[in-house]
Amino acid sequence: MTDFDTLRRDWLAHLANERRLSPKTLEAYGRDLGQFSAFLEGHLGGPASLADIAALKPFDLRAFLGQRRRENVGNRTLMRQLASLRSFARFGERTGKLKAAAFAATRGPRIGKSLPRPLDARAAKAVTQVDIRAGEEREAWVLARDAAVLALLYGCGLRISEALSLTRAQAPTSAGDTLTVIGKGQKTRMVPVLPAVVTAIAEYIALCPWRLPPDGPLFLGVKGGPLSPRIIQLAVEGLRGALGLPSSATPHSLRHSFATHLLGRGGDLRAIQELLGHASLSTTQIYTRIDSTRLMAAYDAAHPRAGR
Repeated sequence: MTDFDTLRRDWLAHLANERRLSPKTLEAYGRDLGQFSAFLEGHLGGPASLADIAALKPFDLRAFLGQRRRENVGNRTLMRQLASLRSFARFGERTGKLKAAAFAATRGPRIGKSLPRPLDARAAKAVTQVDIRAGEEREAWVLARDAAVLALLYGCGLRISEALSLTRAQAPTSAGDTLTVIGKGQKTRMVPVLPAVVTAIAEYIALCPWRLPPDGPLFLGVKGGPLSPRIIQLAVEGLRGALGLPSSATPHSLRHSFATHLLGRGGDLRAIQELLGHASLSTTQIYTRIDSTRLMAAYDAAHPRAGR
């Protein structure tokens, strides 16, 4: 194991134990540095040491990004990989084991920010209804379970991982209850629960054939284990055909719908930021662009002089 490999191991342990990044993010970061290490081995003619890393120039990093681009890797992935490398370099500098100015000096590819694609209010409400899937050959409790999860995503603005991490003891029991949600970076926030969400969860609990211990997961799969996010994704894919929804309709689009519809009804941007658990207000402000885009589209479609 080279000193580069040792520092990489320590960096990943730091991200897991102190930064508390999710397992999927850790996997992606580790893969990024592994691909960089493989590139350097060919680029330098052998396994890289920390001295080799410190001697790198922006040209070397651009060569890595260029190779990845030739492998049909998109700009967003390239930016994430560059961010991974910069994080590794910063960790090396903080621990006194590496000085590598090339990482901060290398510019990544430009990425145009795409707007979230929420559902309209009618479609978002329909997705959370059990009756929409009444014709499916699925057990009633399964349909009620899926509807309850989707109601949490739209009614409370949760990420799917946040909804599926709830325990039975956290299930709201009456209108006006709040949920304590642990989001990205282990940040905690309080989210009010609508009566319709309380009802959907209560119906699922009443029908669920499995025992739900207080400290166990609230949502279970058909075999009694924790519910996989993929099951909810497949449920929404099935609803696309039933409701004529676009391919952009996903569980996460319900979270976008939650924010967009609140903003459209006059919701305060700062309050919406807190409900979503965004660290920065600029992240939440993208929903104001959706509203202005819709306004201009309506203007263009309706005004007699539009486009003339």
